[in-house]
Amino acid sequence: MSRESRKRAVERIRAEEARRKRRNQLLIGAAGLLVAGGIAGAIVATTGGSAAGRPPAAKLASLSTLGPLQPAPAAGASGPEGVPVPSAPALTGTATKATGQSVDGISCSRSEQTLFHIHAHVTVFVNGLPRQIPAGIGIPGAIATQTQAGPFISSGTCFYWLHTHAPDGIIHIESPVHRTYTLGEFFDEWGQPLGPDRIGPASGHVTAIDNGMVYQGNPRNIPLTAHAQIQLEVGTPLVAPESITFPNGL
Repeated sequence: MSRESRKRAVERIRAEEARRKRRNQLLIGAAGLLVAGGIAGAIVATTGGSAAGRPPAAKLASLSTLGPLQPAPAAGASGPEGVPVPSAPALTGTATKATGQSVDGISCSRSEQTLFHIHAHVTVFVNGLPRQIPAGIGIPGAIATQTQAGPFISSGTCFYWLHTHAPDGIIHIESPVHRTYTLGEFFDEWGQPLGPDRIGPASGHVTAIDNGMVYQGNPRNIPLTAHAQIQLEVGTPLVAPESITFPNGL
């Protein structure tokens, strides 16, 4: 082989090697994108990173921005879950609750789910007076068991992933997927409106307090996080936030 021929052969080998390197780099880059996409998809699936699953961020303000607050009333007697039940009428009944159909992508399962299992507490005041969150929201065909501390909803035709067992304001979040649920979704299951100017049948300016801070946004978007203490108030006077101690198991 002549010197010129050897030179051309070396150039062809080098060119082929360069092409192989470029192909490998492209394959590695594509694989990295797939892996990253898979991880991102898994995060969205498990944390609710969609518009429906993750509520928009809202500003929180100090309680001092509300001015003078009326002292919270004395806690009622402890109910069957070891949480005080307000000595007050229910905000409204459960007759309009969902009856088994999917609501906001939330299904009604034959049994309670345990993959994601947390609890939040909600208190409601209308013109300074307390109202109960009734038992049996999210449990169609609710059947109560009588206990020494009052009735406890122990069974029903199915259980929505957000539901109440007693009229103590405890929302059970028991879901087959790990995601963020919102107060608005709970009210949708209940079949009651919730917004800046309405809580169920009560209308007027709504003040929302989330874990001791004023929630400056649509109360529908308040996230139901573990041991969240949420207070909704319609009208005035405004009441200082109540606080409960979550018993063991809740």
